[in-house]
Amino acid sequence: MNMAVDPRRASGVTPAALELTDITRSFDEGNRKLHILKGANLRIEAGEMVALVAPSGTGKSTLLHIAGLLERPDGGNVFLGPVNCSDLSDDKRTAIRRNDIGFVYQFHHLLPEFTALENVMMPQMIRGLSKKLAAERANELLKYMKLEERVTHRPSELSGGEQQRVAIARAVANAPRILLLDEPTGNLDPKTAHYVFDALSALVRASGLSTLFATHNLELAGRMDRSITLQDGLVTPL
Repeated sequence: MNMAVDPRRASGVTPAALELTDITRSFDEGNRKLHILKGANLRIEAGEMVALVAPSGTGKSTLLHIAGLLERPDGGNVFLGPVNCSDLSDDKRTAIRRNDIGFVYQFHHLLPEFTALENVMMPQMIRGLSKKLAAERANELLKYMKLEERVTHRPSELSGGEQQRVAIARAVANAPRILLLDEPTGNLDPKTAHYVFDALSALVRASGLSTLFATHNLELAGRMDRSITLQDGLVTPL
């Protein structure tokens, strides 16, 4: 495992929950190269809730995929705590992603043939937890998300807001260090979006999760600790 540290870490600065340094990423588009990220830097402290607000096409999803170890940057480093994940093998990156990172997307991606409870149990059992303990944890999280009366319902029997709350519970089931959300309320009406955000925020604050929340909703962004945007391939304060 590559445990290389930058000079700040060597000088004793406490590692962030998530830190991206000098991230570059480009894509080939026909005969030209499209530079999406041009040395982006981002630091999220333990327990911090950060909103990422930027127009479509600026690289929000790319940044989230790199932060979540789903995609490798062309250059730069991704630190989770003190660990530099940039040069780790695919297997080690997969293990970190499974154990330390939670994801919530605009579309819930719940397994349609399983109940809400079973969907939240699934990542825990994949990690090796017993069925009994996974069910206890899933019930606890669904109750926290105010879904205790919907645990036996399948996704098709749940509203859009309920489905997203199940997806959030599933994302935090393995107690990750960092939670990454890509427009999780984008398909919801304003009232439901606020209800989902309230449940998410309460869970995040209670568990001390570090959170990067991509959203177009400026009102929701204003309720987080701070907001950032992407401008010309760089992360800047909003």
